[in-house]
Amino acid sequence: MEIFQIIGIALVATFLALIIKEQKPNIAFLLIVFTGCAIFLFLVDQIYAIISMIEKMALNAGVNSVYVETILKIIGIAYIAEFAAQISKDAGQGSIASKIELGGKILILAMAIPILTVLVETIISLIPN
Repeated sequence: MEIFQIIGIALVATFLALIIKEQKPNIAFLLIVFTGCAIFLFLVDQIYAIISMIEKMALNAGVNSVYVETILKIIGIAYIAEFAAQISKDAGQGSIASKIELGGKILILAMAIPILTVLVETIISLIPN
């Protein structure tokens, strides 16, 4: 199973980072960042499969592809912002991590406005006069 490979890589990197951190904290941090990126790259095939499945379901349901693409972009922004914030926290920069999270939330809200507008218009059209 893939989760055991991910856990194995993460645990080995964690132990190595703990050992290296005493002598070379910069190298330990780079090891952790590299490990995070490697795990992400390991999951790219799974991410592609999920996106393909969602697009097929939307096509079968007759959902406008613009909405599906927007939702997938929103999900992508959320994961990327979370990943970057965690790296900043690992580097001891909690305030920068908070700003990354805020930026991600604002971008998500900005991208969601067209979908929210259509949703509100649909609800209003369903309400009897």
